[in-house]
Amino acid sequence: MAATQPLYERIEKQLRRRLEAAADGDPFPSEARVAEEFGVSRMTARAALVRLERDGLLERVPGRGSFVRQAPAARPVGTLLSFHDQALAGGRTPRSRVLEAAVRPASPQESTSLYPADTTQPASVVAISRVRYFDDLPVAIEHAAFPATLDALLTADLETGSLHQTLRRLGLHPTLGSSVLSARTADQDAPELDVDPTTPMLVETRSIVDQHGNPLEFTVSSYVAHRYALKVDFSVAAPSSSSHPTAAAPATP
Repeated sequence: MAATQPLYERIEKQLRRRLEAAADGDPFPSEARVAEEFGVSRMTARAALVRLERDGLLERVPGRGSFVRQAPAARPVGTLLSFHDQALAGGRTPRSRVLEAAVRPASPQESTSLYPADTTQPASVVAISRVRYFDDLPVAIEHAAFPATLDALLTADLETGSLHQTLRRLGLHPTLGSSVLSARTADQDAPELDVDPTTPMLVETRSIVDQHGNPLEFTVSSYVAHRYALKVDFSVAAPSSSSHPTAAAPATP
């Protein structure tokens, strides 16, 4: 005789059907509300919700509650698409909260990227750091640096506008870039992103040049991993002949 399905699994199935009809960012009943609705203990309700969180369908934001999370749209890594334009393409409203906007001394990485021909002299950069949002959902912290001559960026709309559009209006077109991907945990950025300090982050370190091949931008963007995705297309390299061991030749008598 088949074993009876655990109560928390039956509740989970009902909640999954409810999630299918919900939109990304919708509030979802708390553990206490689920326990009350189904007439079960909070431990049972917690077991059902934990499985939904594990599958990335729910997110608990400390101090705010639980929210529906749909799978994030993946940005092709090989495409130069700004955060602002990606949000619009996905039907979301892009906005930002400014953390820093000033001319300051360049870090060693910024100096190397933006002033590769003159690394011996002290350099300054236009530094713009922002929390980036899809609608009201904080998705990333972005630290961008530009050559000091582009101080006009500091008067741009840094909350709802696009820096790349501002650059184009200045006659500079982001044309070619390269990225390095890495990972870390949210740590000190957790409060800005409404996540736990142990939350995994996807880090993209990007350098961009303009239409003349001159350095234009050096940016480090740290994305909340379950809110943002990058799509990578690749080819599979054929193994070299040296990677296949050959049988030893028989000894000559």
